[in-house]
Amino acid sequence: MTDNRELEALVRRQLQASWTRRGFLGRAGLAAGMLAVGPGVLAACGSDDDSEGGGDGETERTESDTLRISNWPLYIDAETIPAFQDETGLTVEYTEDVNDNEEYFAKIREPLSRGQDIGADLFIVTDFLVARLIELGWLAEYDSANVPNKANLVDSLAHVDYDPERKYSLPWFSGFTAMAYNIDLTGEEITTTEALFDPKYRGKVTMFSDMRDALGMVILMDKGSLDDLTEADIQAAADRVAAAKDEGQIRRFTGNDYGDDLVAGNVAVCQAYSGDVAQLQLDNPNLRFVLPETGGLLFSDNMVMPTTTENIVGAEKWMDFVYDPANNARLTAEVQFIPPVQQTGEELEKIDPELAANPLINPPESEMAKAFVFPTLTEEEEVTYTDIYTQVTAS
Repeated sequence: MTDNRELEALVRRQLQASWTRRGFLGRAGLAAGMLAVGPGVLAACGSDDDSEGGGDGETERTESDTLRISNWPLYIDAETIPAFQDETGLTVEYTEDVNDNEEYFAKIREPLSRGQDIGADLFIVTDFLVARLIELGWLAEYDSANVPNKANLVDSLAHVDYDPERKYSLPWFSGFTAMAYNIDLTGEEITTTEALFDPKYRGKVTMFSDMRDALGMVILMDKGSLDDLTEADIQAAADRVAAAKDEGQIRRFTGNDYGDDLVAGNVAVCQAYSGDVAQLQLDNPNLRFVLPETGGLLFSDNMVMPTTTENIVGAEKWMDFVYDPANNARLTAEVQFIPPVQQTGEELEKIDPELAANPLINPPESEMAKAFVFPTLTEEEEVTYTDIYTQVTAS
């Protein structure tokens, strides 16, 4: 495991101040995502009619023979689910239906506002969506006494502002939002974000449809910092992306579904998530991941339960199982993101010493210095900035 001091500093910057605005906007959503932060959902925040979906009071101890989990693609190994089923006797229904945070929120917001089942007992989304769901009262608390391995959570992630006691969430993995490229198509190593706008890659570039993940890197390229972020910064970055789109530079805007084009050779350079590329390289060894010289972003994804969960007991068992260092090491060896569990590094060393030294799993300080956290926004900023970029991606 990494020393985590650099990670702790970055995560604390990321999670300062809980919000009342949206806490979810992560990796795309277009018009549907804008609806998620529009008047309907904002009104729901204060509506008495939504109280049945809220999180006030003691969480009901639901239990079932089946545990339904929703997660991102390429975010689990082949052995964890069978091993968990053998140990617990539960049947796991595992669905890779979280393609981006906005899109997933748009899918679950109406049923959760009515206290209706969303088809998942536990799901995995990024910090800011967790913050909003807590604010809305749509997440169930878990009993830490039933998750003793919670004690293995790294200190840097143990006390986040939106969930200071970690009563609602446990981190799944952390990672970088940066760039991937196909060396066979580029013919050269890529080191800067400017490559996304290089005319020689016209039509072979994808960018994220999420405002943060896409524009954060562009702002870092132009400004060198995300501090004191303004609407003018967002507009300038969005204008640059819009111009590239109009010139045919950008093949399409993506959520977590950029991998197929990258592996197939349809894309030379794209925005990407660190652990994904490590897996995609198995299908195409010409792929590379780079945290550009001007910087990329840091994120964390988290396990949470909706208030409508039908198996809180099973979800707690799942959390405890994956927080066992040996189990987490096996999982980390496959997904190759930054693990949140102490002693995972030691266990990973037993599996694959070379992998344990992988900088995408145990980032050196030189890489962490290039990882920035997108700042917390006010509700008004959230809607305004997202609308600016949605006009680029949706038109």
